[in-house]
This record gives sequence, C-alpha cells and structure tokens, in this order.
Amino acid sequence: MKPDIPAVLAELAGLVARNAAPDVDPAERAGALGLTAALLGMAAEAWEGAAHRLVEENQAIRGLLADAGERAGRNAALAVSRDDDLGISVLSDANAGLRAALIELHAAVETDETPEARSLETRIWEELRRSTERRQMSSALA
Repeated sequence: MKPDIPAVLAELAGLVARNAAPDVDPAERAGALGLTAALLGMAAEAWEGAAHRLVEENQAIRGLLADAGERAGRNAALAVSRDDDLGISVLSDANAGLRAALIELHAAVETDETPEARSLETRIWEELRRSTERRQMSSALA
C-alpha cells in the first residue's frame, strides 16, 4: 500500500494524541477522529491482504519476464527469483524491482511490431489491470 501502512499509522497516532488535548474544538476533534477511524479501517484491510497480493503480483511479473526471454534483457534473471521472505517490506522491495523491470520490458515491446511482442504487450496490460484490481479497497472515504 502506498503510502506505507507504518507511516499512516504513525501519522494517525499523532492525530489521536493531538486530539486528546482538552482545548481541541469538539467539531475539529470529531472530524479528526472520523478520519482516523476510516483510515484505520482501510489500513487494516490493506494490511490483511498485502502479503498475498504482493506474492501473487510478483509471480505474475516473473512469468511475464520469463515469457519475454531475451526481450527481458538485463532483467531476465528476475524471472527465476523467488519470494522466500514473506515480510511485507521485503516483498514490497522485490515488487518495486519487478515493476521497474516490467516497465523496461513494456517500453521494449511497444516498439516491436512482431506478433510475439504484440501478444506480450497485451498480457502486460492485462497484468497491470489485474494489479489495479488487487489494490481496490472494499470501502472508500466518502
């Protein structure tokens, strides 16, 4: 999740602490606490599925890099990397590297008119769409 959940939680902790002061306007306190509650709910939802989403996405990108073969260029070795450490920060770092490799691959196939490149570009767009869907929250701030 971007921004990172620990940073969001730290900001919310500060917001709650500031609103604990007795001289805070009640309307301001109510607004801040309502926002805090909504963001905590969203953070909980994002955190619950983060490892699964990142592993799934990392596998999908590795598959695209593997299928790209030589087109993957200097990033070809990433196709055989694995997610052995399931820590969120480790998975996020791996995901960032894989996404950078996918961007390079996408740029390469965009200028290649071969049927294989066209097919790979279609698959890249499909994965980008699925990636967006994986990040969709069940609720949103209203």
